[in-house]
Amino acid sequence: MNIQEAKTEIIHTFRAYMKRRANGAYRIPIEKQRPLLLIGPPGIGKTAVMEQIAKEEQIGLVSYTMTHHTRQSAVGLPLIREKKYGGQTYSATEYTMSEIIASIYDCIARTGRKQGILFLDEINCVSETLSPVMLQLLQNKMFGTYTIPDGWVIAAAGNPPEYKKSVRELDMATLDRVKHMEIEANLSVWMDYAFAHNIHPCITAYLTAHPAHFYQIQDTPKGQLFVTARGWEDLSCIMRVYEEDEVPVRESLMIQYLQHDEIARSFYLFYDLFRYFRNTMVTGSD
Repeated sequence: MNIQEAKTEIIHTFRAYMKRRANGAYRIPIEKQRPLLLIGPPGIGKTAVMEQIAKEEQIGLVSYTMTHHTRQSAVGLPLIREKKYGGQTYSATEYTMSEIIASIYDCIARTGRKQGILFLDEINCVSETLSPVMLQLLQNKMFGTYTIPDGWVIAAAGNPPEYKKSVRELDMATLDRVKHMEIEANLSVWMDYAFAHNIHPCITAYLTAHPAHFYQIQDTPKGQLFVTARGWEDLSCIMRVYEEDEVPVRESLMIQYLQHDEIARSFYLFYDLFRYFRNTMVTGSD
């Protein structure tokens, strides 16, 4: 499916998970509320779509990139407590609240929104030590001994193995506990987004003429060459500011965002013509 279809599916799923019966019980029991898993190439808008959903549904959003975390930050730090068992006092290990779960409570306190999405990006790139923690989260909505607050849904995202060397294939036990969605780059959907978000007209005109240049990832002996939807959007932002400040937009700028020399060169030549004809129309000169 494309990213717009995924967005619609996530909204429908969130609403279904939040519905309750007359007695207050969830229509879909919490243990059956599978975390959402989006697998798709980098830069197609998986994080952006979560932000859109949170804004449109007026719910909370807490985002984490899991490659930045250790087992300690996910589970919490150990504490030694004195406890009595069978009349004897023993030293026992407990754990502080996970930083991730604490962030959800902070979000609730800050925004007043008791429902939301915990979004965990790059979930299939976690270290070996974090894998059991991730399985516990997907199975029981828990980090360590602390549970995700009621009203919060877990969503996760990752890249297919062909796009990232550090990706670890998710096993059957994990996949059997998630709502799995495969996302593909789609120019038509992105163009609707581009027009709605004021993407530079030269970019939309270029991609209309060269649709194959919208999203590419190519392995070469010198490394990966790639162009992503994120790259086009970020390039649009800086192009507009450069033009407003009368800073020259050069080919070197294109290469910094479109990390594929041939496409960057092609787009720069197109932009040069675009700028010439735009100036001609404004001045009315030849």
